[in-house]
Amino acid sequence: MGMISLKQAGHRAGDLLFSNLDLVISDGDRVGLVAPNGRGKSTLLRAMAGTAELSEGEVTRSRGLTIGYVPQDIPESDLPQTLHAYVASALDAETRDAEGWRVDMVLEEFSVPEDLRLRPLSELSGGWQRMALLARAWVNQPDALLLDEPTNHLDLGRILALESWLDYAARAMPVVIASHDRAFLDATTNRTLFLRPSEQVYLPLPYSAARAELDQVDAATEAQRERDLKYATQLRRQAAKLTNVGINSGSDLLVVKSKQLRDRAGKIEAQVQDSFKERTGLVKLGNSGAEARVMMAFENVVIDTPDGRNLFTIDKLHIFQGDRIVLLGRNGTGKSQFMRVVTEALAGSLAPGLKVSPQLVPGYLDQALAWLPLKPSPLDFILSRYDEGDRRSVALLAGAGFPPERQSKPIATLSLGQRARLALLALRLERPNFYLLDEPTNHLDIPGQEQLEADIREQGATSILVTHDRAFLRAIGTRFLLIERRRLVEVDDAEAFLASMAD
Repeated sequence: MGMISLKQAGHRAGDLLFSNLDLVISDGDRVGLVAPNGRGKSTLLRAMAGTAELSEGEVTRSRGLTIGYVPQDIPESDLPQTLHAYVASALDAETRDAEGWRVDMVLEEFSVPEDLRLRPLSELSGGWQRMALLARAWVNQPDALLLDEPTNHLDLGRILALESWLDYAARAMPVVIASHDRAFLDATTNRTLFLRPSEQVYLPLPYSAARAELDQVDAATEAQRERDLKYATQLRRQAAKLTNVGINSGSDLLVVKSKQLRDRAGKIEAQVQDSFKERTGLVKLGNSGAEARVMMAFENVVIDTPDGRNLFTIDKLHIFQGDRIVLLGRNGTGKSQFMRVVTEALAGSLAPGLKVSPQLVPGYLDQALAWLPLKPSPLDFILSRYDEGDRRSVALLAGAGFPPERQSKPIATLSLGQRARLALLALRLERPNFYLLDEPTNHLDIPGQEQLEADIREQGATSILVTHDRAFLRAIGTRFLLIERRRLVEVDDAEAFLASMAD
């Protein structure tokens, strides 16, 4: 029987990330590990895998347990290796010599094309690097799987294939998945661990059901907290009255009674359970508004590849103010080229047949965050780009989750999640009324995704969106455009397309 046990586990990295974690993960437990960026998920996974130490408590594994651990990224030193060699490096020399066929078998299992297997990892896309990490973890036939953001860089088809693979290949073993992909967690887990600084919450439910249960628990805790504090306040008022009466009447008994009431109020206040409020950087986006009804119009617009190969033609399409358009299509159908044409139009280079309202103010968020400079600090970047002043810029960055000591470090030293928050802050300061979002949730944690969803919906900003995040596209989309058979057609919703991808 495979088992990973944690006893009073906790970790500090300056701040307390989590503590008091007692947990046993056994065969058949598929645990979703949920927390905002920087709250210890990766550290906990590494500790379970035996490659890191926690600052508190202990981690034990059943005797002989072999763990397949999938980190977020391939180490830079391994990028010159071919994909095949990288997967094979997980085997010891004796096994490579006697059972080298394992590598080819696992690459077949993950449908890695032959022509990619002997190419250096550095030449492969993020999605194929992710498949290399999964294959390397699986080639040793592990007894347990630990996956750190396994859907990063994967397109929707690969995410759905990974869900199916986990369902048949890893159903009977312990599995822990740290992810911000809510739909993926719902499809692959049967338990959810919410990491918090003090008391941890572990529920025998997949993410969405567990989150609903947790919200109810948190609401009940907050209501009880308010009742207790209200009662303590009443006791202190009674004590103050008794004190006044006791002093005026010279009654020592009333003074003693007053002290007893204050002591009782103090005990209640000390025992009151604080309601949990996750402190994470969130950026509220806005909508500067426009009077124009049509923000963008296409008529006989040809979408080509950069080398001139025709992908499809848009006969007629109007994007109205307030539309939230989701672009759907399989890989290679032209989503990226459509987004390129729109991006160039927003920069002033209009394709024939494409018109843009002069009132349109664009805001662009791309999945690679390539437009963010890496050398300056977040504070220098905001100060140089926006006229907000020193004090205001410091406050804006603090609200986005950057304490003063982090504001002066180079952007290159920030995690991808932190860079995503900085990009969102820059997007807010552009004050757009039209959002072009290319995989915007790639590096956002769940609170950041939910804030982005709420902002775009509530502000009524016009948006064009490409995403593999099913929860996000369902929450955002009001119109759905599908590229299929070299045509762009409007469909009622995304569900038929998602079902076809799953098939």
